[in-house]
Amino acid sequence: MLGLLALAMMQLPQNPSPMTDSTRDHVRVESRAVTGAHHNLSVGTLLVPYGRMATRPLVVHFHGEGNLVETVIHRWRDNAAVISVVAGGGSDVYAAAIGSGEKFRQLLAEGQQKCSCVFRPIYLTSFSAGYGAVREILRDPLSVERVDGVVLADSLHASYETGDKPGPVVPADLDSLFDFAKLAAEGSKRMLVTHSEVFPGTFASTTETADYLLTQLHLKRKAIMRWGALGMQQLSEAHVGNFHLLGFAGNTAPDHLDHFHAIYDWLKKL
Repeated sequence: MLGLLALAMMQLPQNPSPMTDSTRDHVRVESRAVTGAHHNLSVGTLLVPYGRMATRPLVVHFHGEGNLVETVIHRWRDNAAVISVVAGGGSDVYAAAIGSGEKFRQLLAEGQQKCSCVFRPIYLTSFSAGYGAVREILRDPLSVERVDGVVLADSLHASYETGDKPGPVVPADLDSLFDFAKLAAEGSKRMLVTHSEVFPGTFASTTETADYLLTQLHLKRKAIMRWGALGMQQLSEAHVGNFHLLGFAGNTAPDHLDHFHAIYDWLKKL
């Protein structure tokens, strides 16, 4: 009887996660104007805080409202330059926006000219669909040399080999991100990946892609229960070298958005 029930459950379609949640508060960072010089770039907008510095840390962020991106990142470090790229919905849109590693390196040169400074260190952060741009950047070895660290805030997806039905993830969708994860595990780069329990239904969730990374790195999760940033509830973690993976409770849209508002905390942990 139990075997038949299990078989029936396996045949049920996977439904998308709900859009609302009343289980707990979802604390939000309030958007505010960050003082500094703003420059429109060929891709995105550059914020350079006032004050002269020969060298500045740079965060290039993909996906999220521009002013809020700057606000969240400046909770981490108020002298950091920020390039925020808002291209719309879908990872393919972000992949097309950045185009290639060469375009990314040109973007850095353009930003440094506007800033009259050198960007160092350079971090890539993405939320949700923004990972499409990060994946393209990291496919270019010269860009990998420039990037010191990566934060994927509930932002690592892939297609299923079975199309729009749950199954194994497509490895090629994660190739450059896995390669960078290996570099972080070896200690030459830094990488932090967070995920919720949201399941989109027609493509691989951030939980499934995180499991894929852990399998490839021969890592196992450690189950924990602790409060995280902004009242998030952490359920698991895995660490090796400078690679860190944090799993959090929640399968709703507000749970997903929590990861964006907590980017300042992910950068601290990086």
